[in-house]
Formats: sequence, structure tokens, C-alpha cells
Amino acid sequence: MEILSLLGQGAKGKVWLVGAGPGDVELLTLKAWRILKSADAVLYDALVSQDILDLIPKDAEKIAVGKRAGKHSAAQDEINQLLVTKAYTRKNVVRLKGGDPFIFGRGGEELQTLVEAGVEFEVVPGITAASGTSAYAGIPLTHRDYAQGVTFITGHCQLESRPMDWQGYANPNNTLVVYMGILNAGIIRQGLIDAGRSPQTPVAIVSKATTQSQQCFIGQLDSLEQLAANPQLQMPALMIIGEVVALADSLNWFQPKGESAPDTADAAKIVAKV
Repeated sequence: MEILSLLGQGAKGKVWLVGAGPGDVELLTLKAWRILKSADAVLYDALVSQDILDLIPKDAEKIAVGKRAGKHSAAQDEINQLLVTKAYTRKNVVRLKGGDPFIFGRGGEELQTLVEAGVEFEVVPGITAASGTSAYAGIPLTHRDYAQGVTFITGHCQLESRPMDWQGYANPNNTLVVYMGILNAGIIRQGLIDAGRSPQTPVAIVSKATTQSQQCFIGQLDSLEQLAANPQLQMPALMIIGEVVALADSLNWFQPKGESAPDTADAAKIVAKV
């Protein structure tokens, strides 16, 4: 009802839908940095790193609207409402999302609400979690010898009412990146194996990618559920499934401060003890 009451008054400001990238503040685009520094109000997700939040002007209004599994701080309808309301009372409103706002970020849904309310907007893309995570873990998503394609899926859905295309995902020449799949690791493992993907397919779960807290847990598809249950695993985390994961041992270049280089064999041993 509040959105309807605002219609006809003319929005005062503009909404900038900004991708914050996977965590490392230096992976922000120059445009994202410029827009953020001039923000009057920022609605930000839980996945946005503190280093990036520290760039927000001290006098800007900051509103946490992030979602985590089982801990939703704001319903999507409430976020949509806030965006419109702030656009009528502020000049530069930033909707700050982790990764890229158009890849499992519900950015399109939020923009549809702005269109209906007659609010001006602009989209600033960000480095998506899949790209940032794979780069910092030394896992190329495609490789002529290992994977000729890559698929991004979300495992954080009602898998029983929205069946997954396991047959399509089981292609051994394709890398599979799973967003929000930790809680459904067992379902994902079984679905892929039943569809014909080898139980020995290399898999990685990368936690807090691109930050100094990054951890990489390596194993095989048949141990995916154990990997996801590792007590050392912290959120957010992303799954990468495919032969390209085998390259992580030799291509890993990023090393969080104060930690020794990760050893995939040691990671597998850790999982085996869980």
C-alpha cells in the first residue's frame, strides 16, 4: 500500500543496483566504488564484506537486508518496498549485492518493482562468486583438456517441487558450479551419481573466497556430503564439481596471510576423519 501511495509524486532519487563482487575489496569495479562513495542510502546483503561496507560514507543510511539460510533478516517484498520508499526520499540509493546482482541475486525482481513504481535505476555488474572463487582457488572453470563448458546452478531451492536437470548436469565435460548448495549436498551428490556422473569426479568447496579467511576443501563427488559437513567450513561457500578441480593443486596462487599452502591430499585426509 505504501508503494501505491507514493506513485504520482515523482521519485526524488535514483537506485543503483551494484554488484560488490565475491569479497576482496580490490575486486570492486571503479564504477561500483564511485557510486558507493556518493550514496545517501545503502541496502546491503549479508554476503558483502566488511572492507567494502567500510567504503560507505559515514553519513549515509545503512540498512542490512541480507539473507542467510534459515536466517532471513528481510522478506523480498520488504526489500522491494524499501527500495521504492528510499528512492522517494533520497538522491542516490544503492542496492549492494554480493557477487553479481543478476546471477542468483534477485536483481531482476527488484528492478521490476522499480519499473512499476516509476523509479529511475542503473545496474553496475560485479564479479560473480563463481568467477572470483574459481580464480582464487586455482580452478579454471573451462579448460580445453578438461571442460568445454560450465553451468551455474543454485542448490538452495525446493528440490522436490522444482526438479533439477541431473541428466544435463552429469556431462563429464562440463564444470558445475553450485551456489547455496551446502545444505543439500547429499541430494546433489546422489542426483549427479544417479544421472551417471562418476563418483570419483573431483569436487571442491571453497569457503569465504577471495578473503584472508578463504579455505578450500577438496575431495570426490562421492564424499561431497562429508566435505559439506566439515566443521571447519564457514559460510559463504561455493561448490565446484568437475575435472578442472584436479588443477587446483598446481594452479593455486592465492594464499591467505598466516596460513601454509593448502594441500589437496591433506584436505582429503581431513574430510576422511569427519
